Amino acid sequence: MDILNSFVTTVTNLVPTLGTAAAVVAILAAMNWFLKRRWKDNADLQFRFQLIMLALTFAGMLVIILALPVNDATRGQLLSLIGILLSAAIALSSTTFIGNIMAGIMLKAVRSARPGDFITVAELTGRITEMGLLHTEVQTEFRDLVTVPNMYMVTQPMQVVRASGTIITAEVSLGYDVSHVRASKILREAATRAGLSDAFVHVRQLGDFSVTYRIAGLLEDVKSLISARSGLREAMLDALHANAIEIVSPNFMNTRAVADDKHYIPEPTREHTREQKTLAEDVVFDKAEEASSVEGIRKSIELVDAELLALENDNEDPDDSARAKLEARKSRLIEHLKLAEERQKAAELEEATRS
Repeated sequence: MDILNSFVTTVTNLVPTLGTAAAVVAILAAMNWFLKRRWKDNADLQFRFQLIMLALTFAGMLVIILALPVNDATRGQLLSLIGILLSAAIALSSTTFIGNIMAGIMLKAVRSARPGDFITVAELTGRITEMGLLHTEVQTEFRDLVTVPNMYMVTQPMQVVRASGTIITAEVSLGYDVSHVRASKILREAATRAGLSDAFVHVRQLGDFSVTYRIAGLLEDVKSLISARSGLREAMLDALHANAIEIVSPNFMNTRAVADDKHYIPEPTREHTREQKTLAEDVVFDKAEEASSVEGIRKSIELVDAELLALENDNEDPDDSARAKLEARKSRLIEHLKLAEERQKAAELEEATRS
């Protein structure tokens, strides 16, 4: 009889807890159904939905613990245990979170790279489109957008193409029957035709059957980096073929049974290569170009502000006409900045709509 009374008492004490648990589960299920139905057509709100459900689940667990038929000391220990577990989870996850924030501040302070710059980090190459506090967005040569944590950006060697120009290189192997003096002269002429300045040639390797040459030159317009690399190789082909120099395997050259005056060079053609109206960079780095334009205008505004400050500090004879010109220029730059930011936002909205 005592056992039965004890069982009944236990069940009676658990009724409020079971009722609270059932109510919590019902509320969570109703909220899950309501939010899914409301935001089912908007993929961007899935993160908000998951965050809300996580907060509601945590609140429901606290309500159930408060409804348990235990004394205050035990209830306090349970709540303390949950607090410790939550604090440990936040501490472990915040290591990466805070690290990315500090890395983002470091990138902003060092200013080694800006939106629109060409960069290479490990195996990733592209142009920066956005530099946030937690991540950096890079647009690759295939027009894809890659989100890179800032911790990765500062822990890997980062190569930044200078805005003033970069060196473009290409290599080619020629037979020992071609004088290196002649080969160097022809390759430098090809680099000049490709639009490169200060061209130079290095002999990279003396192989068993061929000599490897590297042609390099300064490209001042870094925005056409991809097209310039292709253009240099095209100019090398044209220059070497025009000077009756074959670009085939020397091993193949030594084993074929052909006449001495036979050359594997394309026949001259009267057709001219049509100029490409669309550059690869215009299609590939569209978002990066918008970011570069915005960043460039902001930099110009900073320079104007520095000139205005210099005029204000000039105690001898401040030039009112110069001040007026600078202020007018700043106003125009601000208008251009607003237009550029609006175009950038419109492009991002259009891209989000398409996806």
